[in-house]
Amino acid sequence: MKKYWFVFCKTDVMLEKNGDGTYTIPLSEECPITLKEWQTPHRITPMDDGTEVRTVSIDAPITNQERYEMCGLRPSFYKLSKELYLKAGKCQEILYWDKNTQFCGVCGAPMKLHTDISKRCTNCGKEVWPQLATAIIVLIHRGDDVLLVHARNFKGDFYGLVAGFVETGETLEEAVRREVMEETRLTITNLRYFGSQPWPYPCGLMVGFNADYVSGEVHLQRSELSKGAWFNKNNLPTIPEKLSIARKLLDNWLNEGDKRK
Repeated sequence: MKKYWFVFCKTDVMLEKNGDGTYTIPLSEECPITLKEWQTPHRITPMDDGTEVRTVSIDAPITNQERYEMCGLRPSFYKLSKELYLKAGKCQEILYWDKNTQFCGVCGAPMKLHTDISKRCTNCGKEVWPQLATAIIVLIHRGDDVLLVHARNFKGDFYGLVAGFVETGETLEEAVRREVMEETRLTITNLRYFGSQPWPYPCGLMVGFNADYVSGEVHLQRSELSKGAWFNKNNLPTIPEKLSIARKLLDNWLNEGDKRK
């Protein structure tokens, strides 16, 4: 039975070139490249149509086969179907988890794969599963304006949204209010869930909200943010690329504004 083979070298995934100039993931019964003895494929949840999926990490990129091309996971968003891009993200997260759980955190003994998504210590029996770093992201509305910020860790001059990790013991809503207060000193209300998105860079889940401004002047947390201001649709700065939930939140806001005309 043919399977999709997601072959990674670090954070680059191997794409197969189609004759029409598009790209896909190799689909074959066996791995399309020769694997070394220690390079064991992982079984991943099948595609929606039932096609089986495997992923494996290799030591060096494939550069000598015209049929294949290595591509970073982020740019693969623009080359693969949405379904294949999302599955590539899951594969990358499993490989990241596998690499970082080689030894038991309790006794230091080697860990062994127990199920497709769990490992068990060969000595003390401790079990571990892939863990997600959950983060919230929020688009704050003030009339026709929205708050956009530039985080210090952004690679580029674009503006995004207030975001941050959920802390232990917090609800998602509490995390939104805390992050907004910490990063901008603003108070907000009327939180509205928008959607969520896997964020495999390296193992995150982004949970998106809309919220309404209540009070306060913008005072940025300078350790996190370098710029921030209110913008309307007529003076928007550069905004995040289409693969992110931040862009989906902004596009939804822009589309709703167009519908009200």
